[in-house]
Amino acid sequence: MANASAKRIASQNETTVKTIKLGMIIPTIISLLLRLLLRRDSLPPSKGSLAIYVATFFPVFLLSNYLIKIGTTRRDPTTGTLISYGEDLNQPGVTEWCFDILYITWTCQVGSGAFGEWFWWLYTVIPIYAVFKLWVSVISPMLLGRSSAPTPTSDGTEKETTSKRQEKLRKRSEKGDPRVKTQIGRK
Repeated sequence: MANASAKRIASQNETTVKTIKLGMIIPTIISLLLRLLLRRDSLPPSKGSLAIYVATFFPVFLLSNYLIKIGTTRRDPTTGTLISYGEDLNQPGVTEWCFDILYITWTCQVGSGAFGEWFWWLYTVIPIYAVFKLWVSVISPMLLGRSSAPTPTSDGTEKETTSKRQEKLRKRSEKGDPRVKTQIGRK
């Protein structure tokens, strides 16, 4: 079982690494072609456009190299046997955020080629989301604290939170189920 899982992760990682490598080249080519076809007046790109492209290229270059490094599978050169499948590139968390940044940057590159430089405003989604996550997970709990008190119901009284199992047992006991009465008597 574990070997099949490792092979599946290795296969997914190899496909993802190829996609990342192509993603470093193809959006730039598509952007240039779209500029040539749809916005010939924007050739050559302005200094501002090139500055935005370079400023966003370096983080994407570093992130893609990081993802390629951790996701590359290692195989025995003579037999082709899988030695290491690398990190799972489909895992949530930082890896997922790295892919989000890559995809947004590639979208902005292609979009700016097709629609204009204003499309780079989509890139502001990244810092807005980062501030939101920082607020929700760090700042808000420190400043406002987290309340573990029972939540008030619509009639103004506070209701204790119960699990589904506890709720089932309570309903059974109200109906007079003898099994529940026996269990309650043991406590």
